[in-house]
Amino acid sequence: MTTPKNGPTMLTTTASDGTSVRAHDEGQGPVMLFLHGGMDDGMSWRLVTARLNARFRTLRLHRRQYRSDLTTGGRCTMAAEVEHVRALVKLIDQPILIVGHSSGAVLALEALASMPGAFAGAVLYEPPCVIGPPLGGTALARAQAAMDAGRPGRALAIFLRDIVQAPASAAWMSAAAVPLFPRMRRLAQHQLDDCAAIDEVGIELEAYARIDVPVVLLGGERSPAHLGERLDALERVMPNTERVRLRRQGHAATSLAPDRVAEVIAGLGDKVMRKHSR
Repeated sequence: MTTPKNGPTMLTTTASDGTSVRAHDEGQGPVMLFLHGGMDDGMSWRLVTARLNARFRTLRLHRRQYRSDLTTGGRCTMAAEVEHVRALVKLIDQPILIVGHSSGAVLALEALASMPGAFAGAVLYEPPCVIGPPLGGTALARAQAAMDAGRPGRALAIFLRDIVQAPASAAWMSAAAVPLFPRMRRLAQHQLDDCAAIDEVGIELEAYARIDVPVVLLGGERSPAHLGERLDALERVMPNTERVRLRRQGHAATSLAPDRVAEVIAGLGDKVMRKHSR
């Protein structure tokens, strides 16, 4: 375990396949594990966890899918990512509230299904889980072709416009920024791999129906319609859910409305975690 300068503790452990696992570790109290979405390394949760650290210990996993240092020439699967979550669960060895955003929420669903009893509850912010046709499909193939042609900006624009279903203007603005920011160029292929990993998981609603811990299904009022439809599908099959909609927010409330997101997470944390710490 090492402590970065002017930052949180970096919690480290090793997964079953020998790869390193790392998570930003802050605060104290009942433990919450945060799984980030695409084009990220865990920093997108920082504004939210800063509002929770006085009452909860928060772990922000740097997901294996977005770890360039773990690239081995093959695409990272959701199953491999679950093993990184499992390693942290084993290390902490106490009930955890798991929180995921976007593809990180799909990872949270897979972890919940794979590790019954490991989690006290979950907050799932718009997981783009497969409920019918593939998430990426032909659009992902076009985005990958653009990436292979050395056009990461165009690849990201296709992903945002045709898969995320963001407004075309926002998609192309993001694409225009890719040449200016090395970090975006570096993460763009990981984003496409993340989408492919979700498609490989396929429809798992039957497995998710067996998740019986309290789950908050969080969505934004202004998010793309398909994300709400995926929450609808989860709400229909999962036995112990609460639906929360953030007014005047979309898919980026972790950055734009961190107080409100933290309030939702803390509410579930108070409900399901405090009894485990008595």
